Amino acid sequence: MKMAQVEIKGTSALSMSKYIQAERKPKELHQDYEERCWRERIHRNKEGKVIIQPMMLVKSVQGGAAFNGTLIPGRGKERYKKHFLAGVRCNQVIVLDLHYEDVERETYLVPSDGKTGGTTRVVKHFPVIDEWGGIITFYILDDIITRDVFQETLNVAGQLVGIGRFRPERGGFYGCYNADILEWKEI
Repeated sequence: MKMAQVEIKGTSALSMSKYIQAERKPKELHQDYEERCWRERIHRNKEGKVIIQPMMLVKSVQGGAAFNGTLIPGRGKERYKKHFLAGVRCNQVIVLDLHYEDVERETYLVPSDGKTGGTTRVVKHFPVIDEWGGIITFYILDDIITRDVFQETLNVAGQLVGIGRFRPERGGFYGCYNADILEWKEI
């Protein structure tokens, strides 16, 4: 197993859209509920600091492997995708130096059912974080993934997949990042 310590630096703003679990108060209008609860879309720790969940980055890297489609040398037409799906782990969060109450928001008129092209629309607020990043550790369990392959996949993931709401993978422009391997070692 290998450990890769990676520095992530956002190259575009990050927007989150975590599911809101708060109940609507009796007779509360949608716009009042949205105004009261929009910050629940932000991932945060117990101290109220904004965090980036590890699975956001793992899923991004896995998407980068699928998008890249690089062939494994000496294995015919086999690609790295399944090796990244099964063999890459991360179990730590990135804690940003930002309290969730200080996060700015943007407001959109979006389909009420969440489906593109919906006929009824509602106002929703989404958090936007302009500067973000940190250092995170990935564990690579599959020996077929080399440092060069992992770095290439990180590059693709950061620019073409991204993380969060309205990321490139979903036709957007938020959540793009640069990633550099700071340390790569066998453990």
